[in-house]
Amino acid sequence: MTEDNFVDYVKINAKSGDGGKGSTHLRREKFVAKGGPDGGNGGRGGHIIFVSDKNLWTLYHFKFKKHFKAKNGGDGGKSRSSGSNGLDEIIKVPVGTVVRDSETNEIIYESINHGDKKIVIEGGKGGLGNWNFKSSTNQTPKYAQPGLKGIEKKFTVELKVLADVGLVGLPNSGKSTLLSVMTDAKPKIANYEFTTLKPNLGIVKHREFNTFVISDIPGIIKGASEGKGLGHHFLRHIERNAILCILISVESKNFQKTFKILNKELNTYNPELNDKEKVLVISKCDLVAPKSFSKFKKDVMSVINDCQIHFISSVTMDGIQNLKDILWEKLN
Repeated sequence: MTEDNFVDYVKINAKSGDGGKGSTHLRREKFVAKGGPDGGNGGRGGHIIFVSDKNLWTLYHFKFKKHFKAKNGGDGGKSRSSGSNGLDEIIKVPVGTVVRDSETNEIIYESINHGDKKIVIEGGKGGLGNWNFKSSTNQTPKYAQPGLKGIEKKFTVELKVLADVGLVGLPNSGKSTLLSVMTDAKPKIANYEFTTLKPNLGIVKHREFNTFVISDIPGIIKGASEGKGLGHHFLRHIERNAILCILISVESKNFQKTFKILNKELNTYNPELNDKEKVLVISKCDLVAPKSFSKFKKDVMSVINDCQIHFISSVTMDGIQNLKDILWEKLN
């Protein structure tokens, strides 16, 4: 799928169906001149229903249709026959989608598993036919209820990518290159910031036919939690990852400062990210001269001593298999 086809944020409009009118029919037959009221009830309007579909990977299908309307309920008929219910409008979304009320920002529906469904707007109730209003003092009521109108709402639909491992780092830290060597994914790779504008996913093939999903998240910059750079447009994808793989390039001028910036932005955006398992990886180690590599490792480990550090090179493949083993072990 091309980057242009990856849509992860849309706003849509939806309206449930109107309820059908109740009937005011009076029973008339050949030998029953005054049979009384027998008008049936109106059918309910169609619901607006969101359904999770594992076959969808993006919100691209909303690019061409953003207005949804359920069918109206049928009117009641004679002989107490009720009108038909309006057809529901089914809106399919990928697993990992969050639907919010655009006005209140309240979460209305969260898609976790394939087949999950929820009625987000109920159809209008059908009106009662005149036979419901018959009484001892009113034998032939000639009135019935109109159906209730459907409700119209605006929704914000966000996709939070579901992946086992999320690659996190500053722009140009080597995330896309690492994804390309660990999986069969072919992300755009270039030597400038914000090469990645949308999350890329790939499947890592591990030993003994085991697999797990890894995603390359666009680069974090200072202030991202406040909306700077790509800000909230990508930070939401990190919330669904089981493990965060934090990448810092050997080109970084201050490893400790970079590590603190990344952690601060993650924690400011969502404090719950503190609870996620994190793996710190120093990338592009092929840029360090072999004879000075031991000293380089000691220097890095001396300034960041509160977590285990792994050193890799996506060019020479040094440390890649070991990183796969570590991630697999932590996932299981």
